[in-house]
Amino acid sequence: MMDAANFDIVETLKNGCAVRIRSIRAHDKNRIFEAFRNLEPESIYARFFYHKKTLTDDELKAVTEVDFEDAVALVVAIGVGENETIIGVGLYAASEDASAQRSAEVAFMVEEDYHGQGIASLLLRHLASIAREKGLSHFEAEVLSKNKAMLTVFSHSGLPMKQSARSGTVRVCLSLTADMISISEGGEKP
Repeated sequence: MMDAANFDIVETLKNGCAVRIRSIRAHDKNRIFEAFRNLEPESIYARFFYHKKTLTDDELKAVTEVDFEDAVALVVAIGVGENETIIGVGLYAASEDASAQRSAEVAFMVEEDYHGQGIASLLLRHLASIAREKGLSHFEAEVLSKNKAMLTVFSHSGLPMKQSARSGTVRVCLSLTADMISISEGGEKP
């Protein structure tokens, strides 16, 4: 069984840059705050569906202090120690739906300089692996219909996908239980 709270793996981005994908920690609050501060307004809007200038203390706590059972958050970082910089975050929060299946809302944030390098795809792959082990049946996400990059990540994930459009957004549902390509390929233990 995978230990999500101590997840730590090295991956390579499309541009050849080595990154560490690891579980988030409570002491990452300042790094998450900086990562958010470095986002362009369009990226913030695509993630939150409204413009905002900062993350509140409660939002930072909700992202960095997860239980790794019902909520899991992974970060993508470059550098080490004091020089570590978070360039991406992926998280899910689980719930039980009306049919008693455990599902999770999934979300991502990637720093602009690293868009198109496969960060969201890597995070999705690892989050899906963790979620499967925890008995989740599917991921759900609400995506702005103009956010073609995120919709492409979902459609190319190898996970069976259903989607429905409504007033400027697309509701995506990704199955975690159907037979699909292996998502545990790639990466190496550091």
